[in-house]
Amino acid sequence: MGRRLGGSSWPVVVSTVRLGPHRYRVVRPAQAPAFASLYEGRLGAQFCLDQETAVMLAQAWGLAARSPHTIVHLPLRRAKLPTHHAWGRPLDLVLLHHRLAFPPSRWKQVRSRLGAGRPHRVVLPGDAWPAPSTAEHERTRHREFRDHLRWDVAADTLVLTGSRRAFELEADQIRILAEECPAHRARVPESHCCAEIGMGRTWRHSDRRRPSAQLHAEYSR
Repeated sequence: MGRRLGGSSWPVVVSTVRLGPHRYRVVRPAQAPAFASLYEGRLGAQFCLDQETAVMLAQAWGLAARSPHTIVHLPLRRAKLPTHHAWGRPLDLVLLHHRLAFPPSRWKQVRSRLGAGRPHRVVLPGDAWPAPSTAEHERTRHREFRDHLRWDVAADTLVLTGSRRAFELEADQIRILAEECPAHRARVPESHCCAEIGMGRTWRHSDRRRPSAQLHAEYSR
C-alpha cells in the first residue's frame, strides 16, 4: 500500500535568506532523496522517482500551493541512480507560489546562502491534493485561462511557479503517484505509472518565452 499523505509528518529544514531588501524562507527535506532523477527532456522534463521521493514530491506540492511566502526546494541532484535512469543534465526542483514574485535568476544566490537551517515538521490535511472536475480541466484549454504553471530552468534547477489553483489542478495526479502507484506496481511490476504535469500555457496558445511543456514524473521502482 502507498502511504496516505493527509496528516502525515514531513521532516524538513527551514532557512531564511536575506538578499538586499528581500527575505526568503526556503523549506527543503531534512534528508535529501536517495533515489531520484530529474533532467531536461525534448518536450520538457523527465522525473524518475520511487515511493519515498513520490511522497516527498506530494508534500512539497501541497505546501507550495498553500504557502505563498515559501520557496520549496527538493535537492534531487544529490540522489544516486542506476545509469539506465540517468539521462541529460540533472536538475533540482523548486516550487513556489506566484505571489512571492521571485525571479528564478535569483535562485543561485539564495541557494548559496541556505546554511544548515532549523528543523521543522510539515503536516498537511487530506484536502491539500484535490481532484479537479472535468469542467475545471476544460477551462484550462481556453485562451483567457491564466492559472497555468510557469517554468524556468536556472542554476541547474527546474523552477515551477504558480497560483494555488495552478498547483491544485495537477495535485491529484501527484497524490495518485504517491498513494496508489506503489500498490499498483506491486500487483503489476511491469506497468507504467506516472503523472503528466502541464507546464506553461497549452500548446494551442503557447508563447515563445514559456512554451507549452510537460513534467513527466514516472514511478520507477
